[in-house]
Amino acid sequence: MWKIFASMLIVLAFNYSPPSFSANLSLTVCEYIAANDKRRLRSFLKSNKLKIRKIFKGIRCNGKNLLLFAAKSNAVETAEMIIGKLSKKIIKKNLEELTKLSAPLTTAANKRIE
Repeated sequence: MWKIFASMLIVLAFNYSPPSFSANLSLTVCEYIAANDKRRLRSFLKSNKLKIRKIFKGIRCNGKNLLLFAAKSNAVETAEMIIGKLSKKIIKKNLEELTKLSAPLTTAANKRIE
C-alpha cells in the first residue's frame, strides 16, 4: 500500500506546476527583452518549450506586446528576433506604432512583410 501511495505522490509532484509559473514566465521574458539579451531569451524559451508565436498574445510588458515593448526599450537585437518569429499579419498590425518607436525595427519589419 505504501509503495502505491509513494508512487502516486511522485507522479503528482512532477505534474504539479505552481500557479505563479505564468507570472514568473512573463516577468522573465520581459526582463530579457528589456536587457536586450537575445541569447538568454532564446535559451529560456527553448528550455521551457515555448515559442514566441504561442506566447505573444498572452504576455504584456508594461502594457505593451513583446514587439512594441522591445522597440520602446530600444532592444533592437531582441526585437529583430521577435520580428523573425511572428507572422506577417501580426507585424502588419503593429507596424504603425513600431514606426513611431524605432526606424531600424521598421526597416526589419518591412523586410519581413515583403
